[in-house]
Amino acid sequence: MEYIKKNIILVPIDFTDMVEYATGHAVGIAQSLHYEIILLHVINKETKSQVKKGTLSLDDVNQKLALIANDIVQNHKIKTSYIAREGSIFTTISEITKETGANMVIMATHGKVGVQKVVGSYAFKIIIASPAPVLVIQKRKFESGYKNILIPLDDSSESKQKIKWAIYIAKKFKSTVHLFAMKETDDYLKRKIIHNVKQVKTILAQNNIECTDKISDKVSNFTKQVNDYASMIKADMIMIMTNPDQLLPSFILTPNDEKVIYNENKIPVLCINPVDLNITVGGL
Repeated sequence: MEYIKKNIILVPIDFTDMVEYATGHAVGIAQSLHYEIILLHVINKETKSQVKKGTLSLDDVNQKLALIANDIVQNHKIKTSYIAREGSIFTTISEITKETGANMVIMATHGKVGVQKVVGSYAFKIIIASPAPVLVIQKRKFESGYKNILIPLDDSSESKQKIKWAIYIAKKFKSTVHLFAMKETDDYLKRKIIHNVKQVKTILAQNNIECTDKISDKVSNFTKQVNDYASMIKADMIMIMTNPDQLLPSFILTPNDEKVIYNENKIPVLCINPVDLNITVGGL
C-alpha cells in the first residue's frame, strides 16, 4: 500500500490516565497545524485477557473510544474518529499509520511503561517502525505549546533532516530553536560540525525562526549533556533522529539513548526517521 501522508495525527490509546496527556498534545498540535485526529486502540493479548475475564467487552472498547472522540469534537471542534483493530502494537500502529496517511503519531508513556504496557526497548521498536514521526509524551500537559525546541546536532547530513520539522512546528508555535552540537576533538569532524551549525542557522534565519547555538562542553556522554541542556533552557520539545539500521555514526536514537526519550523533566521528544520528510521549507 502506498503511503500518502495527510494532515492526520494518530493517537494510540490504552485507556490509562495517560490518555489526557496524549490527547491534550494531539489537540494542541491539531489546532495549530489544522490537522484531524484518529484515536487507535490495538486489541492485543492484554485487551483479550480483560475481555476473557469479563472486566471489559469489545463494545466497551468502542464506547470508550467514542467518548474520548466526542469530547474532543465537542470541546475543541477538531474532526476526530477512532479505530479498534486486533493485532500487535509492534506492527499494527505502523500499519494504521500507513493506512490512514497519518503525518504524526503521538504516543504517551509512563516513563518506561507506555502504551498497553510497552516497556523500554519495545517502545523503541514501535518508534523505529513508524513511517511517521512519533512524539513521545510523558506526564506533561500541552499548556502553551512548544516555545523552546532543542535540536542535538552532529557531523551527519541525516542529523539535519529534523530541521524541516523544527521549522514546520516553530512557525506555528512561534518557537525558538536551540541548536546543541556535539563536541569533537578531531579537526575534520570539528570543522564539519561547525559547518553544519552555520548552515542550519542560515536556514532557520531564512525562515524567520529565532535560534541559539552551543557546542557541548565534553566529548563524552552527549546524551546526558542533551538532557541537562534541555532542562537548563526549559525546552518544551527535543527532536532526535531514529536509526532502524543502526549504521549511521551520528546522534541518532539507539536503545542506549532511551534516557533522552524518558528524560527526568518529562520533556516531549519527537523521533524522526532519516527518510525524505513530507515537508517543504526554505533552504532544505
